[in-house]
Amino acid sequence: MAARLSGGENRLVSLPLSRIRVIMKSSPEVSSINQDALFLTAKATELFVQYLATYSYKHGRGKEKSALTYSDLSHTAEECETFQFLADILPKKILASKYLKMLEKEKRDGAVGGDDEDEEEEDDDEDESVEEDVGS
Repeated sequence: MAARLSGGENRLVSLPLSRIRVIMKSSPEVSSINQDALFLTAKATELFVQYLATYSYKHGRGKEKSALTYSDLSHTAEECETFQFLADILPKKILASKYLKMLEKEKRDGAVGGDDEDEEEEDDDEDESVEEDVGS
């Protein structure tokens, strides 16, 4: 099995095993990784991503355009119970201006008095980070 995993035209997995090994070793509980465990993790990950993409394509608007879009994936993560654990990883995209309006509304609704200046400084820092995230 190791000969087939090392490369060549007859690869059994599409994902790079070296990257998966790095991710697995990033866990403090993992000291060594068996070659079979590495292969099975790679194959399971590949099948999961394939299932997520297929499900999102079939149940999203991408079918109309013959394309899978980010919004299809985020909609699947939000609506399908099986994939809800991905909702934080695949959030719905919103414009920075819409996010800023949401922050202002929360601030108005939640403002009871007190340290308004401190809250404004924190919000300014958040606003800057949102603009940077949207720009990239």
